[in-house]
Amino acid sequence: MYYLNCFFVYSFLGFLFETGVAKVTGNNFNSGILYGPFTPIYGIGVFLILIISKYFFLNLHMPRWVETIIVFFILFLVLTFIEWLGGILIEKIFGVVFWDYSHLKWNIGKYISLEISLVWGILSIILIYIIHPFLEKFILKIPSAISYLLLCVFLIDLTFTYFHQK
Repeated sequence: MYYLNCFFVYSFLGFLFETGVAKVTGNNFNSGILYGPFTPIYGIGVFLILIISKYFFLNLHMPRWVETIIVFFILFLVLTFIEWLGGILIEKIFGVVFWDYSHLKWNIGKYISLEISLVWGILSIILIYIIHPFLEKFILKIPSAISYLLLCVFLIDLTFTYFHQK
């Protein structure tokens, strides 16, 4: 249940983050493909951040600052791949392009760029050391019934979105 709860909390926070960015920048873009307040790519990303960082921090046996640099670069690559794959899948399945980095100097196609990948790497380290330790207390207290309810709502939203876009 722990990782499922992490997925939902961070999918919701990702939705709030992107909605906030849209308001601040004056852009009128939607946060994700779903109708509800979930941006699953953030939930998936944080799930991977937690799993990968836990694995490397437990197994590297190096000074913590060296482990942090290694984890930064691994997450930089993994999250870049997830963003690229997510962009392609959203476009192929739903026929929508939610982000396009073609205008950025260090882009590689429209779905990834060095500038954004660096942001994801930095945010990963901030998440590991600051955000997640703060939120973990809350995540651990989420009752199983709420987790199952969120899963049902999420699956209904995903199904409705998929068939509504077809």
